Amino acid sequence: MEDISNMRSVYHPRMPEDSPLWRLLDNHYENFECCYEDRFEQKYGFFRPIIGEVVRNYLTCGDLKNGFARVRCGNCSAEYLLTFSCKGRWFCPSCHAKKVVQFGELIKETLLYPVPHRQYVFSIPIMLRIYFKHDRALLTKLCQCAYHSLLIFLQNVIGFQDGAPGVVLTIHTFGDYPEKFHPHIHAISDGLFRKTGAFYVMPDVDLKPLEEIFRAKVFGMLKEEGKIDDDIIRKLMKWRHSGFSVHNKARVAKDDEKGRVALAQYIIRNTFSLEKLAYNRETGTVIYRSKI
Repeated sequence: MEDISNMRSVYHPRMPEDSPLWRLLDNHYENFECCYEDRFEQKYGFFRPIIGEVVRNYLTCGDLKNGFARVRCGNCSAEYLLTFSCKGRWFCPSCHAKKVVQFGELIKETLLYPVPHRQYVFSIPIMLRIYFKHDRALLTKLCQCAYHSLLIFLQNVIGFQDGAPGVVLTIHTFGDYPEKFHPHIHAISDGLFRKTGAFYVMPDVDLKPLEEIFRAKVFGMLKEEGKIDDDIIRKLMKWRHSGFSVHNKARVAKDDEKGRVALAQYIIRNTFSLEKLAYNRETGTVIYRSKI
């Protein structure tokens, strides 16, 4: 039987052109950008120049013609060419996959103490999402609304006004269907730290008060920004279902290191999955399979 213990592994270069996303953008992006103002601006908002920059960089990612480094092992002298990447976090599937791994390890090692954690998801009604679509600076303020709501809620439920939660928050503008603008906040937190160093775990309680605090915070912020007035607030307050929601069903035990990493990676997952994307060049058809 052949001994393969000393055989060198074969390096398989990444082939970005084989990706359905690469082929789709290479064939249609320039035309999309040219006609965006006439066909899409009214529905999806103004065209941000950063989009074109990200897409064009992605189309050169992993291409040897755009530069590479020669990697050589000092022990066995094996060599291969390492293509330069576009560093397109949140868009390029290859580059963002690296970011997800790094972020998960960073959060586990530097921020998430070995205490219980939960994922909180803060969502807003469809009627209010348009303000965030056309004014992206409001997304940061939405994140602040989520944090201050969680702070007030935890302090009152646990009973320590001098306590503070350790919270990691990320902003998502997508849901199961990437083409639909859906701004919401993901937060990792589940208790209060006091100055003594003691940690107090959040008990299982009804989240309705947290939802109401979050709603009041968002209304106040949008009113202060001049986006809504008291008439709109009164109208929304009369809705049987407010459209606001807060969920915290995803839990991680204090000694579950893998769970903490997985949770951190999940909250910065990419907008879309290549596994769900199919592109037919001949017909120009794009199919994206998501949850029903």
